[in-house]
Amino acid sequence: MRGFETGQTVVRRDVHRSGRVWSEHALRVITDTGGALVTACAPGAQVRWAALYTKARTEGERSVRTEGFEAMASGRWDLEAAVWEQTDLLLWKPPAAWFSINAFYVPDGNGRRLRNWYVNFEHPTRRTTAGFDTFDLTVDLVITPDLARWEWKDEDEYAHVRRLGIVSDTEHQAVDAARGEVLAMLAERSGVFAHAERWAAWRWEPAWPTPCLPGPPPAAGRVAPEGG
Repeated sequence: MRGFETGQTVVRRDVHRSGRVWSEHALRVITDTGGALVTACAPGAQVRWAALYTKARTEGERSVRTEGFEAMASGRWDLEAAVWEQTDLLLWKPPAAWFSINAFYVPDGNGRRLRNWYVNFEHPTRRTTAGFDTFDLTVDLVITPDLARWEWKDEDEYAHVRRLGIVSDTEHQAVDAARGEVLAMLAERSGVFAHAERWAAWRWEPAWPTPCLPGPPPAAGRVAPEGG
């Protein structure tokens, strides 16, 4: 399948092993090379998430997130339309990697600043005509803007989805290997982190059109994402 054009809208989907879609996120292509597909969005980009996930993000209730994982394990859930809020997002997705590297930018005076780097552990890319499919495997790594400090996020939820069978032993082994790969990139300042200063200065252009999902416009619904 040929690459995507800069400026093109693509859809990132989380697809459960049952074949059901857990989430859809409209993104703008920044660049598409053999090394990575780089996409971005700003507040207003259209998304669809599992309804319980949206509720958990809106209300900040961990118990609702747990309920969402149980729905995921059962293979039964409803999607709900929402829009991306608060942060500008820049996302690198190397095609064969069991992770994506994300950067979140927040308002700072009259401009924006890099709030943090965020590594999402997930399935390798499966290209589609509309974008790419993956599947979030719950555990994440949060890194300070200067790359000096980092911490793991959602280890408890990762253990829970392991118990539920959402993450298989094979996937767990792939995540363990990917953790080591990302930590090595950090230590060596390689991959995306080799150009961290340049990417930290990246900004979404206000004139760029808002990324929209294909099909009828989603109904109103809002959530303020903090990542993974």
